[in-house]
Order: sequence, then C-alpha cells, then structure tokens
Amino acid sequence: MSSEVSAILLDAGGVLLFPEPDLLLPPLRAAGVSPDLAALERAHYRAMVGQDLAGVPPAAGTWWRDYLSGYVAACGVAGDRCAEVVGQVVEATRGTAWTHVGTGATDGMRALAALGLPMGIVSNSDGTVQAELRRLGVCYAPGGQDADVPGVKVGIVVDSAVAGVAKPDPAIFRIALDALGVPASRTVLHVGDSVRYDVAGAVAAGLQAVHLDPHGFCPAPDGHQHARSLAGLARTLAALSARRLPSAADRLRACQTTARK
Repeated sequence: MSSEVSAILLDAGGVLLFPEPDLLLPPLRAAGVSPDLAALERAHYRAMVGQDLAGVPPAAGTWWRDYLSGYVAACGVAGDRCAEVVGQVVEATRGTAWTHVGTGATDGMRALAALGLPMGIVSNSDGTVQAELRRLGVCYAPGGQDADVPGVKVGIVVDSAVAGVAKPDPAIFRIALDALGVPASRTVLHVGDSVRYDVAGAVAAGLQAVHLDPHGFCPAPDGHQHARSLAGLARTLAALSARRLPSAADRLRACQTTARK
C-alpha cells in the first residue's frame, strides 16, 4: 500500500451498514437456524463472494434476491427452504433493509477520520443512504442543521440513485473526488466489500482499491489491497505515514546542515 494517501472513499453497504437483523431473524429462525450477529455479518461477505463470482452482473431489479439467496444459505438454511426464506425476507425488508451499523464501523470511521484526510462515501444505493448514515450516527456530509449531529463529518456522500451512475462505472468516483477537490490517482483509496463493484470500479477510476475482507473470502485476491477492518486499515495508514516523517535526529541533522550553509 502506498505510504502517501490523499483521500479515502468508502462504500456503505458491507462496510458501514448491513441488513437489519431484526427483520431477517424471524424467517431464519422459522427455517430452523438462529445465527448470532457475527454469523449474520459473516453471511453478508459469503453472499458477496457469490456476487463476485457470477458470470454476469444480475439483471436490473434482481440483485437483492440474488444476494439473499447466498445470504440465507450462508446462515445455514437448507437448500430446499432457501427460496421460501428469501421470499419472506424480501417481504419483511420491503422499503427498508440496510439499517444495522456493522460491528466496529463507528470506531473504524473515527480512526480513519483521525488521520485528517479528505473522506467521502460512494455507494450503490436507492437514494436513502445519506439520510440513513446521518440518522444512524455513522457519518454525515455538510448541510442543513449540522450542530450536534453524531458521527464523523465527511466531505460528500454519493448515492448512485441520486447521481445517476453506479459502481463499477468510474464516473461515480469522479463525482466524489470533484466534491473533495482531490484528483484521481493511486494515492486515493476506495474501501469496499465487492470485487465486481468496488475493486473493479476503483481500478477503472485510477484509484487504489482496498477490499474490506474480514474473513479472507476474496475470490480474486491478486492485484489489490485487503483490510480486515476499518480500524486495522487506519492503524496501517498511520504507521505508513509515521515512516515518512523525519525522525528527531533527521530533523536535527537537517537544521545543522542548513546552519552550516
């Protein structure tokens, strides 16, 4: 990973937000499985592997059902019950789904914000992600009544449904970077949970892709960076930045050299 970073962009779903357990657990339990919170979040990453390995992207309007098929199977639902459970979850989540703040997401965002770099959110969503991130206290973009708003302040939240373009199209990243005033380059990190959408899109935009892959499930691990958590990524970036800073001895030698001149 480059020791020089000019900005950080992050996906929302699978990085900050996950499907709401209170909506998913009743149909899962009715099917005979009772996953805990860690298992539910792990199931998300298993489902995303299925999305990444699919030969072609899902047809318009089918992504949620395709995703849920992998999700409920990863939760342990028997194969002959999966379609039934998926249908029940679709009904239960109609109008709302991604409202669970991921374990460690809030602390991870704070750790990244402490680096002092420009930050933005780039999400394939339905027009609600900015309001949900603000409501849930994860992060918010400037605007309106910002006093006493919980969460990390970011420069921009780009929602594909609002922007009219979605990942992996590189144009959606340019919208975010233009708002942040940062040129596209390998010094910009984009952190996401999907090879198909996040990694491929970031690479196409000329950015450095970081696959958030807590369990090591990445189906195509070569050619891009990986992180197990946002907090871990923040620690890595802080360590790399510290290596670039001159030591006290180096600063003293530089001062002495300048004085001699």
